[in-house]
Amino acid sequence: MIAEAGLAALWLASAFALVQIMLAWGAAKGAMLGRGGELMTALRRVAIVQGLLALLAFGLLIAVFVVSDMSVLLVVENSHSMKPMLYKVAGAWGNHEGSMLLWVTVLAVAGAGVALFERRLAAGTLAATLGAQAAIALGFYAFLAFASNPFVRINPAPMDGQGLNPLLQDPGLAFHPPTLYLGYVGLSVAFSFAVGALLMRDVGPAFARAMRPWVLVAWIFLTIGITAGSYWAYYELGWGGWWFWDPVENASLMPWLAATALLHSVTVLATRDGLRAWTLMLAVVAFSMSMIGTFLVRSGILVSVHAFAVDPTRGTFILALLGIYIGGALALFGARVGTVKQGATFELVSREGALVLNNLLLTVILGVVFIGTLYPLIAQAAGVQLSIGAPFFDKAIAPVALLLVAATGAGPLLRWRRDNLNALLGRMTIPVAVAGVSFALVFALSGGTSLLSVLGIAFAAGLAAASVAPLWKRNLKRTPLHVWGMVVAHLGVAVSLGGMAADSAFKVERLAAVHVGDNLAVGPFRVTLTEVRPTVGPNWSALEARLSVRRDGGAAWELMPQQRFFANPPTNTSEAAISTLLDGQLYTVLGAGDGEGRWQLRLWWKPFVTLIWGGGALIALGGLLALIGRVRREMRDAHAEHYA
Repeated sequence: MIAEAGLAALWLASAFALVQIMLAWGAAKGAMLGRGGELMTALRRVAIVQGLLALLAFGLLIAVFVVSDMSVLLVVENSHSMKPMLYKVAGAWGNHEGSMLLWVTVLAVAGAGVALFERRLAAGTLAATLGAQAAIALGFYAFLAFASNPFVRINPAPMDGQGLNPLLQDPGLAFHPPTLYLGYVGLSVAFSFAVGALLMRDVGPAFARAMRPWVLVAWIFLTIGITAGSYWAYYELGWGGWWFWDPVENASLMPWLAATALLHSVTVLATRDGLRAWTLMLAVVAFSMSMIGTFLVRSGILVSVHAFAVDPTRGTFILALLGIYIGGALALFGARVGTVKQGATFELVSREGALVLNNLLLTVILGVVFIGTLYPLIAQAAGVQLSIGAPFFDKAIAPVALLLVAATGAGPLLRWRRDNLNALLGRMTIPVAVAGVSFALVFALSGGTSLLSVLGIAFAAGLAAASVAPLWKRNLKRTPLHVWGMVVAHLGVAVSLGGMAADSAFKVERLAAVHVGDNLAVGPFRVTLTEVRPTVGPNWSALEARLSVRRDGGAAWELMPQQRFFANPPTNTSEAAISTLLDGQLYTVLGAGDGEGRWQLRLWWKPFVTLIWGGGALIALGGLLALIGRVRREMRDAHAEHYA
C-alpha cells in the first residue's frame, strides 16, 4: 500500500495547490480593499499542508526503494535487492520520474517556507507570490500524474530489478542532485516574488529585502551542486577533465550565471533602491534557465551521460509548461514594466555602476552558453548535424570572463552612488601590482604556456588581492558578517580561477601500453605497474592494477585504478585512482589489455587542480556567511522596531 499512499499524497498535494491558487486570488483582492486577513491565514496554512503532502509522497517513494518493492515499475527499472542501501535510497531520484518528484517536492516545500517565515512583504504581494508558486507546482503535479507517474505498479512483479546505472552508483548521487535541485527550484521563489510584485505593483527595497535571502539560498545550493557535480564527473568518468561543456553541464551553469547576476542586482535594489526593472527581469530569466535545463535533460533530445533519455512526448509537456510560465511572466513584465518607477539614480563610476557592468558581462557569458548549447539542437531539427565544444566556449568566454574578474575586483573598492576614477585607480594599485608581478613570474617560468593561461593566473592573483582589500584598515571584529561573506566569495572566485588556469597551463599527460614491471614518467613522478589482479565488490567484479608511485626518488606509495564490470545492468566502467597532494593530483586510469600482456595506462599530473573545487567551496561559504549576516541584521532591526 506504500505506492498507493504515495500517489494519494501526490493527488492531494495537487488539490491543495489548486485551492492555494484560489485563496491567493481572494487574499490579494481582499488586500487591495483593506481586508482579507482570514483568507491570508488560510492561504498560509494550505501552502504549508501542500508542502507536507509533497514531502510525504517523496518519502513514500524512497520507502518503496528501501524495501525493494518489485511490484513498482520504477523500482524494477532502477534498483536491485542486492544494491547497497545508499544506492537504494539515492536510486529514488536517480531516474526521470523520481527526480521530477524531487523537483516538485522542493518546489512545494519552498512555497511552504515562504508561507511559514515571510513576514516582510505586503499582504497582497505575499498572496500573489504564493499563488504564483502554487501555479508552478500545479503544472508539475499534472506532469507527474499524467506523464511521469513514479508509483505505477506492474503485474506480475519480477523476481528482482534491473539495477541502477553503474555510473550513478557513487556517493555523489546521494549529494549532487538534491543540492542542485534545491538551487534550481529555489529560483522559483524569486520568480514567484517577481510575478507577485508585478501583479501588485509593489517593487521596491522592501520587496528586494524579502527576496534576497531566498535568492542567496538558491545560489548557495547551486554553487555546491555544480562544484560537487564537477568533481563527481572528474573522478567517475575517467576522462581527466573537470568541465566538458556538455549541454547538461551547461544546463546547470546557465541558472547559476543568471542567479549570480540577480544576487548582485537585488542587493542594489535592497540597499540603494536601484535597478528595479533589471531585478525583476533577472528573476524571470534565472528561473527560465532552470526550466530550460529541465527541458534539455528530460526531453530526450540530448545524448549525454548526465541526461535522462525519455519519451519525447514528456519533453513536449515540459516545453508547454515552459511556454506557459515563462511566456506568461514575460508578457506580464512587458505589460507592467512601464508602471515600475525608476528608483534611485547613480553615477557611472560607483559601486552600482560596477555591479551593472558585472551583470552585463555575466549576461554576455550566459548568452554565449545559451546559444552554444541550443544552436546545435536547432540545427539538428533543420537537418544539419554540427557540434559546438570546448574550443568555441573557451575562445568566446575567456576574454569576457577576464573582464568580469577585473570588474569583480574593482566593484567592492568603489563607493555607493558616486566615486572618482582616480581614487579607484589608487585603491587598485596593490591588486594591479600583484597581477603584474604574477604575470611576469609565470610567463618567465612557464616555458611556452599559452598566454591565456598566464593571464588567468595573473588575474586570479590580482582578484585575490582585491578581494581582501575591503578589510584593510577595518576593525575585523566589528566587520559585518555579510562583508566577510563578500570577501570570502570573491576570494573563492580567485582561487577557482587560479586552479583552472594552473591546470590548463601545467598539466602533463602520458598514455602508454606497458607490461607488468614497466614504468612511466609523468611530471615529477615515476609510476611502475607491479600487478594486475581480479577483485570483487558488493555488486561488481573488477580488474585492478597496482601502481607503485615515487616522486623525485622519494618513498613509494600505491594507487589502484580499476576496470569494473556490473552485472545488473551489464556495464563496464573505469574507476580512476587519484593521489591528492598539496600541489595537485596524480590521476591514473587503467585501460584494456591487448592480449599480449600489455595494459593501457593513462596518467595525468594536474598541478593545483584541487583549487578549482576548494574555490567553489569558498564561494558557497561566502554566500552562507552573507546569508547569516543579512538574516541576523534584519532580525535585529525587526526586534528594535518592535520595542521602539
